[in-house]
Amino acid sequence: MDDVEAKKILVNALKFTNNDVEKLESLRNSLLEYNARYNLISKTTEKSIWSRHILDSAQLIKFLNTDSKADLIDFGSGAGFPGLVIAIFNKNSDFHVKLYEKSPVKRDFLHLITEKLDIKLKISDNVYESQIEADIIVCRAFKKLDQIIKISREIVKKPHKILILKGKNAQDEINNVSLGPNYSYKLEKSITDFDSKIIIIEAK
Repeated sequence: MDDVEAKKILVNALKFTNNDVEKLESLRNSLLEYNARYNLISKTTEKSIWSRHILDSAQLIKFLNTDSKADLIDFGSGAGFPGLVIAIFNKNSDFHVKLYEKSPVKRDFLHLITEKLDIKLKISDNVYESQIEADIIVCRAFKKLDQIIKISREIVKKPHKILILKGKNAQDEINNVSLGPNYSYKLEKSITDFDSKIIIIEAK
């Protein structure tokens, strides 16, 4: 998938505005500049940022209601994927986005780009806080599924939804985790990779 096709999907299928796409272009350019000095993303994916990182993150919009009053958190946001992309799309002041990233270098980039693009969100370094208030958890390149579920059970103190972008082994990971009676799941196909999946978990 080339950049033009990825942008068309963002606008036509996912309803990103032209202004959103301009901000995403700025994010891409800043990411390339920063990546020349620091390893924020793999060098091998620099030529496919629109599809590999931006659109891959943006597809989660299909499973979110950003018109609602909700708290969304992104575990291990890295260079802002997927949480920053969701925050760029979001126009609702009652839909709050918070990014968790332990790397100081990556947090510096997140602070820089959110200030540059005037994006409303919060950034924190410690996932293992005593309690996390979240209606929605998203993560892309964070931890194994069992560790995500453990955080969900022990730290997130109310019913919530978990959206996880995973590769071809998504079903195997699910099969090897004991979700328990309070958790249900389904798998959705990724629009950027035929073999990849989105795991959607409801935690009650």
